[in-house]
Amino acid sequence: MRKLTLFMLVIPLACFGIMKPIEDFIIGVDLSTLYEIEKSGGKFYENGQQRDCLEILKDNGFNWIRLRLWNDPTDENGTSLGGGNCNYQNMTQIARRAKALGMKVLVDFHYSDWWADPGKQIKPKAWKDLHGEPLQKAVYEYTKDVLVYMRDHEALPDMVQIGNELNNGFLWPDGQIYGQNAGGFDGLVALLNSAIKAVREIDPSIKIMIHLAEGGNNSLFRWFFSQITERNVDFDVIGASFYPYWHGTLEDLSKNLNDISSTFNKQVVVAETAYAWTLEDADGYPNIFGSDQIAGYKPTVKGQSSFLRDLIDLIRSVPQNKGLGFFYWEGAWIPVKGVGWKSNEGNPWENQTLFDFGGNLLPSGQILRGSIFQPEEAFQIEDIVPVKVQISVGDELKLPEYVKVIFKDDSIRSLKVQWDQLSPQELTIGEHVVKGTIPQLEKQIEAKVIIIDQENYLSNASFESGVFDPWQVSGEKSAVKVVRADPPQNAHHGVYAVNYWLDKSFEFELYQIVSDLPNGVYRVSMWIQGSGGDLVQMRVSDHGGPEETVTITNAGWLKRSNPTIDNIKVITGKLKITLSVKGNPGNWGWVDQFELIRK
Repeated sequence: MRKLTLFMLVIPLACFGIMKPIEDFIIGVDLSTLYEIEKSGGKFYENGQQRDCLEILKDNGFNWIRLRLWNDPTDENGTSLGGGNCNYQNMTQIARRAKALGMKVLVDFHYSDWWADPGKQIKPKAWKDLHGEPLQKAVYEYTKDVLVYMRDHEALPDMVQIGNELNNGFLWPDGQIYGQNAGGFDGLVALLNSAIKAVREIDPSIKIMIHLAEGGNNSLFRWFFSQITERNVDFDVIGASFYPYWHGTLEDLSKNLNDISSTFNKQVVVAETAYAWTLEDADGYPNIFGSDQIAGYKPTVKGQSSFLRDLIDLIRSVPQNKGLGFFYWEGAWIPVKGVGWKSNEGNPWENQTLFDFGGNLLPSGQILRGSIFQPEEAFQIEDIVPVKVQISVGDELKLPEYVKVIFKDDSIRSLKVQWDQLSPQELTIGEHVVKGTIPQLEKQIEAKVIIIDQENYLSNASFESGVFDPWQVSGEKSAVKVVRADPPQNAHHGVYAVNYWLDKSFEFELYQIVSDLPNGVYRVSMWIQGSGGDLVQMRVSDHGGPEETVTITNAGWLKRSNPTIDNIKVITGKLKITLSVKGNPGNWGWVDQFELIRK
């Protein structure tokens, strides 16, 4: 091994006791369900001894807790909604205990009666008919009343989060950035300022955070915080949710935190993060993290520990010490009957906690006291994920630029590979072996290439030319482009793909007309991933029969679908393939690898 790069093979020395931790670095954990867990009989242990959960975490280096606040987490009949029943009275009890132990407290005002995130920001029942100044007044008075209550109970927070994951605002529609009757950024800022005014009046030393999801999405953060800083919003900290199976790679997060901390001269914190320590399920309720969520680390205790180790190193590397730290989301949400994500349902998170199913602290919860693996394990290869590529005769062979290497610390790194070339004469039907080298490891590897007798009649079907031609675009051309996929997994095949996104409503069509096509029966397909809520369709026409359409439902990042139209009878010698998108503001998609195959 010769060359090491950050977040690929580097070891953060602080976690092995070589460098003293920064005293004010936040090692935090969200404990919003703790009140209900304890109320329902849940217990916690360290080394076999039952102890208070907060004391266990404090003694293992955690110095902050985070608590979400819901205005009134009950339905119209007054029945608890569940999910921790996080009213401010319950959360104050947890905050007071943490403060008594010398821990600091972050309070996350959702300004809703229940879960709030980029996809839903529902007004509390009591405010549903309020707009304009009456709504701003309600936000101000509620914020102030809660903080006075917490102060009077010796639980005044050290940091306050105004809203939760505000990618599209909060308190919809008044504080919604886009949408029907949306207040836009001006409406959002008016509500933010009302809450911030209350916090500053109670205690100017309380830090104020503005928090978005998608911590690896630099363009989102630049756009959003440019808008609110132009409107002179008074805040101290930029918060980012970062789950590596949803929000990009650690490299993406690092680039974003480094950029926004400098651009906006703000401290940054990872306000939410987590990773699985097992794929097992304890309560029979499906978990959010399954085998298709594996991203950068094995779902093991060792893999979870490696993720935390690398995350700490990344945040501590933010220039000018502007990386404040992180909060591990719901690290104590162990499987206890009656404490699900909603009343009468189960827990989807118990395999991502810092405690096992029985409430015993995992070694990953002791990350600051030493590791469960030796430093050299991060440099020792356990396995390399095999590379297998299938193409049709006549297709250009594009082998992956990166391969996945599994190390003995259960980290999975994508490392660059240099492949030998097959000559055109060697690209014959059958199986071939292509040799390659991972320069960073000086390691020889092989790829299996399978060439089949099946011609794809589309040109530039996977956009590997880096341009559209011969594809054409009509409509809002600024919303769609061919790009080199970053991160690489956004491309389904090769290194280029079509990406669409725009910060306003948009419509476009991407199409290719294939002429001189032998008459016969064909199959058309493609690969797509994207955010939901848009009207996305693939159509085939001009083939001598009725136009055929398939409607596509996008389900999120890396949740690809393979829409297909089969048994297309071509009698005109040509065919037109069209992808049409009617997109909502801020929504996105990645499109790749079209196929037109004669059956």
